Parts: sequence; structure tokens; C-alpha cells
Amino acid sequence: MRAMVLNEPKRPLELRDVPKPKPGRGQLLVRVSTCAVCRTDLHVVDGELPDPKLPLIPGHQIVGQVEEIGEEMWERPERPDGRGAPTFGIGDRVGIPWLGWTDGDCTYCRSGRENLCDNARFTGFTIDGGYAEFTVADARYCFHLPERYDDVEVAPLLCAGLIGYRSYRKTNDARRLGIYGFGNAAHLISQIALHEGRELFVFTRPGDTATQQAAKKLGAVWAGGSDELPPAKLDAAIIFASVGPLVPAALRALAKGGVVVCGGIHMTDIPSFPYVDLWEERVITSVANLTRGDGEEFFKIAPRVPVKTKTETFPLEDANTALDRFRAGKLKGSAVLTIGS
Repeated sequence: MRAMVLNEPKRPLELRDVPKPKPGRGQLLVRVSTCAVCRTDLHVVDGELPDPKLPLIPGHQIVGQVEEIGEEMWERPERPDGRGAPTFGIGDRVGIPWLGWTDGDCTYCRSGRENLCDNARFTGFTIDGGYAEFTVADARYCFHLPERYDDVEVAPLLCAGLIGYRSYRKTNDARRLGIYGFGNAAHLISQIALHEGRELFVFTRPGDTATQQAAKKLGAVWAGGSDELPPAKLDAAIIFASVGPLVPAALRALAKGGVVVCGGIHMTDIPSFPYVDLWEERVITSVANLTRGDGEEFFKIAPRVPVKTKTETFPLEDANTALDRFRAGKLKGSAVLTIGS
């Protein structure tokens, strides 16, 4: 099969013919239709996330059809959230996300925090991903996808949507919500926030009036540069940009008891700031990975809003072009690799 392969960080991916994988116990062989490109893919390719599997097929926002089901399928162990296991048949459409496997037995897994499992494996990082014609995935960590979306539309929901949703839920019932960095995840989650009646305040790079106007058109009550303070104190802020200095900036914009949620897997160093900016029970928290419960909940909500994605498609062999344009901030929507029918 054809695949785009990372042989060494900080080098372009190589288009190679590699053996078609075979599903093992409890796995699905999936013919990949689309795979959205994520900022985490950039962090992996650029060497900002240590110790990836090498050589590696990146990609963890995978949509495809089940072609083969591995023998001796086990039932998914009972989860602390009580949710049942999905079942898949040949030909079913399936979504494969970042979280690819957990041990199910550690303290984190047993307490409903499988996203923090010490032994977790991640699609497109420690497991080969979806920049390929076929991939295999543990059936317990795959999702059925809403019929409302086609394969291109739904792909960005599998990470930008899911991680954004987990970040959003950590803001609790915040009425005034600030979002720093108005990229893919922010665009998707803003739609849910507005649907739920939140007041949205958007922060972009200073001077990026085009993005600010786009945020206002979507429904933001205010949009400005990240070097500005909003016209009202925020109850919560989500930082999607991987820029550490935004953390103290967001703290200064918060009301008492507010929370700053760092929604990325990688961020530059956070500079020091005076304690008074944190005082009065303000909170800084991060988001790590996702749980299966996050995904199941999000895929019920997304079509009801409905959450709409903006995409720009590339053939598999142009994955490096998609990554380069993402890195340079020149994409007009979520980059999606189109691989099969």
C-alpha cells in the first residue's frame, strides 16, 4: 500500500510502498478514505514531541471503512463511565482518533481518566496512523460517525473537535468565554459555545483583522489582538495557540474564580507572572488526550448544533504541502488528505 512515512523528525515525509497491515486480536483493518491534518502532526514531524515510533505513518483523524475484522474479538472491558462497547461490521464507516489503546487496569483507567493512562498508545505517534491507504486500529477505541457528515467534513472532528470539546467542558458554565488562537479547534468549539448561549471573546495575533472579522461573523461579541484586554472580565479562557506567554495574558483577563484551559499537547515555555494575577482562586489547567466518553458525547452533540467544518483537501502524496501550508498559517480551513473512495 502507499503511505507517507516519517523516517526522522525535522525531515519531509516520504511516499513509500509498505506492506498492508494485518488486523490482530481485537483490531479492525480499515481502508482509509480521509485523514485530517492536525497541529499535533506538525509537532511530531518537527520533533517537538519526543520519542515517536520510527519509522512512523502519521495521522490520527482517520475516516474509513472496515475491510477486515481481526480474529478473537474481545468485548470491551466495562468502563467506569458505564458506557457500552461499539460493534462494527464489514463495510461500516469508522472514525479513528488520537487515543489508540490503554491498559484498562491502571489507577487512571479505573477512575475514568483513561486519557492519562501511563501506558497509553497514540495513533500517528506510537501507532501507525492514517497517512496511508490502510491502517489497523483497536476496535474498542474507534467511533461510529454521524451520518450527517461526509468523509471530508467529519475528519477534522476527530481531534480538533474532540480535544476542543474536552477543553470547552473544562470551562464549566462560564458565561463569558475567551478563546486565544482562532484555528480549527476554536472554530469548531465556538459553534457549540454559541449554540449553548455563551458570550464569545476571541483573541488573535495582533493585527490579524481578517480572523477577527471572521470570528465576529461567526457570532463573537468581541474580537481583538492577544495583546489587548477584553471589554469585560472573562469567566474562562481556552488557549489553543501553542504560545506560553498567552497564559499570563489570559489570567489578566479573568474574573475572580475564572479558569484558563491550555488545550494543546505542546506549548512554548510560560513566562513568570506576579502571584496577584493568579490570586482570587483563578485556575490554570491543561487538557491531555481524550476519553472515549468525550468522543461519544461530542458525536451526539455535533450534528444537533450542527457543527460545521471548513476544509481544504490534498491528495495523499501532497501531505508535505499540507503540513508546510499549515506551518506557515496559509490554510483556508482544516487540511484533509483524500486517500480512497
